[in-house]
Amino acid sequence: MKKLIEVALPLEAINFHAAKEKSIRHGHPSTLHLWWARRPLAACRAVLFAQMVDDPQDPAASPEFVAACNDLPKGKNSTLNDTPRHRLFDLIEQLVEWENSNNEDLLKQANHLIRLCAGANGPLVSQK
Repeated sequence: MKKLIEVALPLEAINFHAAKEKSIRHGHPSTLHLWWARRPLAACRAVLFAQMVDDPQDPAASPEFVAACNDLPKGKNSTLNDTPRHRLFDLIEQLVEWENSNNEDLLKQANHLIRLCAGANGPLVSQK
């Protein structure tokens, strides 16, 4: 079974939020110390999530996971082409926004999708 990161990612949105994150000057961890090789947290959040969830369009994907992806709210990606993968892209676009890093509802959705893919022995993903 393929993970989402092996198939596709909404790179344009990730790049936009990573660039935007570089210009934050107050209340962001990067303001504690200037590091010459800092990696944007937006890209890290997207990559970590995408490597833990399956590609919902893979024939081997569990029906529960595909149904959960279909239940995600529609965003701009799913409006253009409504597939479970595009709904996941919309979720990723919300996850990479710095302002959503404490959005408990969004984190619960992401946690639920990860657990559907990983099963009982999956990674421990804490909300705090």
